[in-house]
Amino acid sequence: MRLPFCAVGAAALWAIVAASAVRADMVGHGGPIRALAVSPGGNGLLSGSFDTAAIRWSLETDTAEQVLRYHADAVNAVVFLKDGRMVTAGVDARIAVWTAGRQQPERLLEGHLAPIVALAVSPDGAFLASASWDRTVRLWSLSDGASRVLEGHTQNVNGVAFPPDGKSLVSVGYDLTLRIWRLPDGQPEIVTLPAPLNAVSVAPDGEIVVGAVDGMLRMLTADGKVSGEVAAGPTPVVAVTISADGALIAAAGIGGTVAIIDRKSRSLLRTLIGPGLPVWSVAFLSDRETLITGGADGKIRRWNARTGDPISSVLSGKSADPLAVYAGDHGAEVFRACVACHTLSDKEVQRAGPTLAGLYGRKIASLPGYRFSEALKTMDIVWTPETVAKLFEVGPNSYTPGTKMPEQRIGSAEDRRALTDFLGRATSR
Repeated sequence: MRLPFCAVGAAALWAIVAASAVRADMVGHGGPIRALAVSPGGNGLLSGSFDTAAIRWSLETDTAEQVLRYHADAVNAVVFLKDGRMVTAGVDARIAVWTAGRQQPERLLEGHLAPIVALAVSPDGAFLASASWDRTVRLWSLSDGASRVLEGHTQNVNGVAFPPDGKSLVSVGYDLTLRIWRLPDGQPEIVTLPAPLNAVSVAPDGEIVVGAVDGMLRMLTADGKVSGEVAAGPTPVVAVTISADGALIAAAGIGGTVAIIDRKSRSLLRTLIGPGLPVWSVAFLSDRETLITGGADGKIRRWNARTGDPISSVLSGKSADPLAVYAGDHGAEVFRACVACHTLSDKEVQRAGPTLAGLYGRKIASLPGYRFSEALKTMDIVWTPETVAKLFEVGPNSYTPGTKMPEQRIGSAEDRRALTDFLGRATSR
């Protein structure tokens, strides 16, 4: 028997299997967590995912407060502005500025020609910097949206950061170079390092820390002189963050571990080990020791960076098992692999896929507020027990060509019938 997978496929199923391994997790995304940002007051978190959504979380109530949906593809970068507004950017090369509680962006910033992978806000809150695989950095005025293009990188630009004085901007790229753009004239100082660079962060005292594909962290002075290096792990470093007091560095690796570095002594203090899947994003909370990590399994975890222990609290859009009331229902068990992406009620926080509340009788791609694939909008399918069964009998690629849903089938007619019967009971309004 093949159970239906949601949009994240095997990663979502692994999230279910590994739930007991590391319990400090926020659950709500239906794909890898590509980006994290902590709010200025320290009580909120913003996450961006490969599932095309961003989620605003409360760190006080341990709940997801808002799902931000605009982007047509993965959300690679997120930041908070000083006034509490949020910024998201991604593979669709668009930047969206959001106000909490509003369902649509208040402003769009467009100009990049390839995926945007990193964002940074100037210390005075006046400018936004973006790094893109179109080999450019853009500096955006947050007052009027005007942008300035900083050119020079010869390959993908993977990271961008402002020093604390705001007088320059640092970018790193796959071309092995770190560039310090002196503002306002924008003339760069170029430093070539031994390996392609994936991430950059700047400490409160101005020291620059970069992560590279050779698993090394390299430290540079504010004027670009190499001042130290530490081996973070055997696999590429893909994200770097520094605690508010500048004491600790966290470096996330594609191999699934996070290295905690003492910045002053240039020593590896400990390595955080999760379920073995890539860790794409890291952020310190304002207490200077709690680390938030975002993984390929779609979960956000909390750690005590000083002890290396996972923090034991389960944080989610809905903390209880949504299928607990259906214990013993075969149809619910067939559906279980889908709960990471689809809710049964429109009262729950929306996940990667549309809610299934009121599914039967609804035309395909007609649910308000969800960004469906353009191909689905032209189809004349109404969801019924028969059409849902057909979807999983022949597979999404055949029944709904152009969908973003991965190919999946349920070979057993009995299982398909159990699933459609269950959906009829669980999704009726």
